[in-house]
Amino acid sequence: MAVDLTPRQPTKAYGGDGGAYYEWSPAELPMLGVASIGAAKLSLAAGGMSLPSYSDSAKVAYVLQGKGTCGIVLPEATKEKVVAVKEGDALALPFGVLTWWHSTPESATELVVLFLGDTSKGHKPGQFTNFQLTGSSGIFTGFSTEFVGRAWDLKEADAAKLVSTQPASGIVKLTAGQKIPEPVPEDRKDMALNCLEAKLDVDIPNGGRVVVLNTMNLPLVKEVGLGADLVRIDAHSMCSPGFSCDSAYQVTYIVRGSGRVQVVGPDGKRVLETRIEGGSLFIVPRFHVVSKIADASGMEWFSIITTPNPIFSHLAGKTSVWKAISPEVLEAAFNTTPEMEKLFRSKRLDSEIFFAPN
Repeated sequence: MAVDLTPRQPTKAYGGDGGAYYEWSPAELPMLGVASIGAAKLSLAAGGMSLPSYSDSAKVAYVLQGKGTCGIVLPEATKEKVVAVKEGDALALPFGVLTWWHSTPESATELVVLFLGDTSKGHKPGQFTNFQLTGSSGIFTGFSTEFVGRAWDLKEADAAKLVSTQPASGIVKLTAGQKIPEPVPEDRKDMALNCLEAKLDVDIPNGGRVVVLNTMNLPLVKEVGLGADLVRIDAHSMCSPGFSCDSAYQVTYIVRGSGRVQVVGPDGKRVLETRIEGGSLFIVPRFHVVSKIADASGMEWFSIITTPNPIFSHLAGKTSVWKAISPEVLEAAFNTTPEMEKLFRSKRLDSEIFFAPN
């Protein structure tokens, strides 16, 4: 039975004065469950804080806008890393990591962070589950004061007071004067990569640009088990039809701009044709070919691929498989004439994966 691939916007899960947490549900985007992928978005107002929590999944975080601070405690670490974050930063967060996020109090824009990850080992396949350590839904609200007191070596009255003093759930807004740790410059090493400042892996004038996250420029990608990239294409440019030839799913979030997308299945049938715009998310199934054309505003998207070092095969452009196939085989495959084969082969000799409008 065909799975609905229609791009979707997230829905609000919880929040308050400090901000909100949004998520995509497999009930509305079935491919999340099929691919065991989670997708969510955190939006923090100035001074807002996402309280310390564990996630049940390895994931990649991408800062869509704003600036702030992220606290990270890696598994078995004895000290947290405190990382300054800003728009364009990508962070690989392995399974078992504890994180907290804080939006700069004087910031004029909200801190918005996208999370995409693998939920195959999660509590609910297709959806992230965050385990809060404090607040009204914190883990320790479920233990008796006797157990909490014994665990923390506190009197039961003190344990009860400590557990109950944070009435919020997940997200709070810090009051004036409340302090958080200052970012440590050395803590950014191997933890974050700014995709807007990083060396471009592909740069085609009037076509588009790509920055690829892999084990070379962000080592923790290997532990997360995901690859990722940021793609920006110019007005009316086309992204070549292509697919992941190593059996990976591709999860795409449209950061800004708009355009059209088509997806074709291995049986040659078009399974998706629609317009996409900023804020929407869609998933390309394994061995499906996808292509996009930007509107006048251009288009930018951030994607994860369910393998740390993905291999893509493009079906148009100078690096496409067509340029490698011999003329005789191409003629036979298309059942065409040598003249048409020569015409076909003579095109796209200089263009790679992005095609500027004629």
